[in-house]
Amino acid sequence: MADEVLYDIEDRVATITLNRPERLNAATFELGEQLRSAFRAAGTDPEVRAVILTGAGRGFCSGDDIEAAWGDPRMQDTLAELASPRPPMTPEVAAIADCPKPTIAAVNGIAVGIGMDLAVLCDIRLASEHARFGQLFVKMGLMADVTGYWWLPRLIGPSGAARLLFTGDVIDAAEALRIGLVSEVHPAGELLPAARALATRIAANPPLAVAHIKEGLRRGAATDRNGLPDLAAFVGNGLARLFATEDHAEAAAAFVAKRPPVFTGR
Repeated sequence: MADEVLYDIEDRVATITLNRPERLNAATFELGEQLRSAFRAAGTDPEVRAVILTGAGRGFCSGDDIEAAWGDPRMQDTLAELASPRPPMTPEVAAIADCPKPTIAAVNGIAVGIGMDLAVLCDIRLASEHARFGQLFVKMGLMADVTGYWWLPRLIGPSGAARLLFTGDVIDAAEALRIGLVSEVHPAGELLPAARALATRIAANPPLAVAHIKEGLRRGAATDRNGLPDLAAFVGNGLARLFATEDHAEAAAAFVAKRPPVFTGR
């Protein structure tokens, strides 16, 4: 069986490519397992400093492959787990959300259902002019995953999220940019180079500082006004650790010497 997810590292950037182009990269159990494995590999590899998620061919991910995934015998075990008193988070959601490296979705085409979820879970989203987004769960008589209730409202606001969830509307790249779902739209041939250029700029920064910033963003998104003292404690402790790193010393020395810094992650 061909790999349903491709994994490549270049210049400290891992590119994870959904690889079922003949099905617009629709999700199967195998694709989910390989996707989780790729994000775990990127998250634990000290040579990887940023991650790009994209799709092969014309699509990013067209949702679940209804025939291959919903018809899989393993679906019965999944349904039994969903009916348990405390079903766990969808494994693909957890794998991307827990990745400690900055993640960039390069959405090259259709991204609906779980495909839109995969993009929403990334820290930054870039889209090609051909990208389309939709939370189609309601159209199938289903409800969205946790992504739709926690991540999506933080990106486009509660009202914008409610509109997409209740209607199941599919929006184009221009509308996604207007509402803040994506931060950039590029011609199709320029999307992946733009994502790689952004990932490379991120990867050039001190990785320990980047990791602390990503964790700060995660904690900040889950913090209300009463939680600010805990967030401040995280910031203070983090700064104390970062001031003591070799990378901070290198940054200061390079600034004084007016030369480019070289960061080692120590």
